Amino acid sequence: MGSRREARECSLQMLYLADNCNTSIDTVCDAFEDIMPKDEIYRDFAIGLFKGVCKKKEEIDALIKKYVKNWELDRMAVVDRNIIRLAAYEIIATPMTPINVVIDEAVEISKRYSTKDSSKFVNGILDKLKVVRA
Repeated sequence: MGSRREARECSLQMLYLADNCNTSIDTVCDAFEDIMPKDEIYRDFAIGLFKGVCKKKEEIDALIKKYVKNWELDRMAVVDRNIIRLAAYEIIATPMTPINVVIDEAVEISKRYSTKDSSKFVNGILDKLKVVRA
């Protein structure tokens, strides 16, 4: 596993905690202090992704809702919802990362952390979000 993927997975876990337990950003960061990536570059990447999603959550959720048909965000599995939020944030906030890399990473993470059908669901939604960067 690449270190950027490890950072993304750490960010996902942080988002899951914040979303599921309605926990503050600082509390989540403190709770993850010992399990963050050891390399400072990847640690900063993980924290940046997590805080970025949290700060832009309303904007990200509105963007997702715009492209998702027949799904409410609160009806999505918590893991899937946060994988999609994480990737959507990367799509809008990190133009230097190729969009196909963002989507591939999200799909692979969904295979590891969610159900067997989640990767198709995540891929389908993120594929629609490609237009945001066009």
